Amino acid sequence: MANKKQVKEKSMEETLWSSANKLRGSVEAAEYKHVVLGLIFLKFASDKFEKRRLELIAEGKEKYVDMVEFYTMKNVFYLPETSRWSYLVENAKQEDIALKIDTALFTVEKNNPALKGALPDNYYSRLNFDVNKLASLIDTINNIDTLKDEEQDIVGRIYEYFLSRFALAEGKGKGEFYTPKSIVNLIAEMLEPYKGKIYDPACGSGGMFVQSVKFIESHQGNKKDISIYGQEYTNTTYKLAKMNLAIRGISANLGETAADTFFNDQHKDLKADFIMANPPFNQKQWRGENELTDDPRWAGYEVPPKGNANYAWILNIVSKLSQNGVAGFLLANGALSGGGDEYKIRRKLIENDLVEAILVLPMNMFYTTDISVTLWILNKNKKARTVEQGGRLKKYRNRENEILFMNLRNIGVPFEKKYIQFTEEDIKKVADTYHIWQKVDFEEKYQDIKEFCYSATLEEVTKKDYSLVPSKYIEFKDRDEDIDFDYEMKLLQNEFVELLKAQESSNNDLLALFKELGYEIRV
Repeated sequence: MANKKQVKEKSMEETLWSSANKLRGSVEAAEYKHVVLGLIFLKFASDKFEKRRLELIAEGKEKYVDMVEFYTMKNVFYLPETSRWSYLVENAKQEDIALKIDTALFTVEKNNPALKGALPDNYYSRLNFDVNKLASLIDTINNIDTLKDEEQDIVGRIYEYFLSRFALAEGKGKGEFYTPKSIVNLIAEMLEPYKGKIYDPACGSGGMFVQSVKFIESHQGNKKDISIYGQEYTNTTYKLAKMNLAIRGISANLGETAADTFFNDQHKDLKADFIMANPPFNQKQWRGENELTDDPRWAGYEVPPKGNANYAWILNIVSKLSQNGVAGFLLANGALSGGGDEYKIRRKLIENDLVEAILVLPMNMFYTTDISVTLWILNKNKKARTVEQGGRLKKYRNRENEILFMNLRNIGVPFEKKYIQFTEEDIKKVADTYHIWQKVDFEEKYQDIKEFCYSATLEEVTKKDYSLVPSKYIEFKDRDEDIDFDYEMKLLQNEFVELLKAQESSNNDLLALFKELGYEIRV
């Protein structure tokens, strides 16, 4: 039965995507996603509102059905009549439906302070959509029963599906709002964010926060034990994050507005227990010649070079860690061995015993770049200690002055023809290896594994001149340590299939052109 249910839900997601795609036309995906997700949000909010409204009537409290407080007390958004989904469905084929949708979103945000700055602002009227296509999309979304199976988080799954599809559609150089779900899952499973403050300095659409909450719920924890802080530079992405969290009933402090983390840090005094982040890779000219040179976040380290923000992100993260804080974040591989001030900062990070693990990920995991990237784990307290997690005490071994290196280039499965993602088994294997290495309450003992993992001492890292490139430490079997032949052949195979399809399409176009000109070519 479970498999049939999954197929049905996936079909619903794909059907919705297909219907939404009819609106595309001349509208850029970057704006179009807000249009679709805004409607999905309204449907979800309306379903929750109507459920709560019926509860009040059933309890004999009909006179309170229009009092905002009786909805917010149950974490439900209050919707005036013209903002309710039923009203939009009734008026879906009216010429002014776009204006009605804009008004509905504006009114919902106005009546619910928690949504301040979250919803699309005047998109529908401005983008001049075809009324029939907009009505068709409303009709499709109307078929979603958002409350049918709250355990399955149907709306959250649809939202996640759309975010990934939009990221794919925007492609290279865009789509920075989305970190692939399997990577986010891996970070959450490694950091185990059970209790405390969670921070993401470049939060995009909020995926790190969503997965943190899912991790807690799947391990029988309590999401009330965490508080969430984030910041996002792009205004439209800031709205995505607030809407994404609101759909799931997750409270978060994302700052008063979208803002640059370096020039307008909205969480200056924050000390976080968990930091999870995917900041922009190799960000150029992030500061001017004499800007931010005396920023307190670099205290004790060199000023990060102005030509690349990688180490500025690292030091921002270090400055935000609590006494026992742990961070997991992604960077381009170049940060593992850069020279100049980057080398000096990296050396101090290692000597200060902050670097706990370095994991190289497969290529083609991201929609925005095909380069291989690294997951860094920093730990503010690597000394032996006992911590309460998930209702039980866990003992951490004394791993001072050691770094775990992992090579993940050999794992993962293809999807969408040219991308790679981790399976649940992959994530479990990596997270278990890290936790076995890190903790003493496991019967199984950590062992180095060729081509997969190696625990290096500070002395070994010093001899390698403070390089954090995993292939300098992990043992490889009788082959070039920098080439994974099986993996490369899989990539070539996928690329070759795409080239053959493109060639066939070009040939057909050429034959059709000759035919139009009156010259038929037989092959």
